[in-house]
Amino acid sequence: MAVKTRTLGRTGLKVAEIGFGAWAVGGNAHGNSYGPTDDRESIEAIRRAVALGVNFIDTADVYGWGHSETILGQALVGNRDDVHIATKVGGDFYHGGVRLNLDPGYIAFALERSLERLRTDRVDLYQLHNPPAEMMGDPGTYDVLETLKAEHKIDHYGVSVHEPVEALLCIEAGKPDVLQVPFSLFRQEWIDEVFPEARKANVGIIAREPLANGFLSGKIRPEARFPAGDIRHHWSPSMIAARSNAVRNLAFLARDGRTMAQAALRFALAFPEVSVAIPGAKTATQVEENVAASNVPDLTPEEVREARELYAKDFGL
Repeated sequence: MAVKTRTLGRTGLKVAEIGFGAWAVGGNAHGNSYGPTDDRESIEAIRRAVALGVNFIDTADVYGWGHSETILGQALVGNRDDVHIATKVGGDFYHGGVRLNLDPGYIAFALERSLERLRTDRVDLYQLHNPPAEMMGDPGTYDVLETLKAEHKIDHYGVSVHEPVEALLCIEAGKPDVLQVPFSLFRQEWIDEVFPEARKANVGIIAREPLANGFLSGKIRPEARFPAGDIRHHWSPSMIAARSNAVRNLAFLARDGRTMAQAALRFALAFPEVSVAIPGAKTATQVEENVAASNVPDLTPEEVREARELYAKDFGL
């Protein structure tokens, strides 16, 4: 079964509606990831995704301090032109530790390193990785990206943001073609606050963390604890339990042949402003479940309404 495609805003790129989020495959050597990985499994997962029709892969240079991009470069040998690669810049890990660095000279330097690791001469989408709000609204912030575009090192550019107000600043600046936002059943504020403006500006929306750090898979128990190096390691037991219990109250969406994870992906894709959802995956099996979400039944308007009402009531918690 083919993965359905959508258009990524004004880039015009035709992208699979289910993409591949490559944060986890960066491994946890430097923490800030999702636990240990096996590079052979990671490469197999990426290749399986491409074989199933996934043509949009999102990473960042800071994931595994270059390791995610390196794995991606290896996995895509012979398939580079079948895939739209998106990566990000801003987490400077080249000078001891990690610090935010969005100086124009650094962005150009970091892109060259990313291109080497990805084994390519250009990236389809280059994204500023969580810049400060004052930069997002300044059209001058994007001058360096326009230069890199003119040099044919990037085809399009966008911004990865945390909050709706940041997304609106980017849209007002009029420059980024694409916004990457944490949109899921747990983060629905984008629907009313950002999507109408994105639609007017024809800015493509990438839904990151559509499975809410794995919780919307329905497989994480209230008493779960996570190993060091996993971003969830420092989460409080009460936060973990609350998220797990919230999923229980959303379990009614896992019907009509949909798993909970697939229902969560269908929710993100129920909004036409979303061009692609990018669930993470560490194994081919996870990829197969994610990609199959493109062919399960859509959520009904009633199911979407119920999910939105639950969100408004904090999932009954």
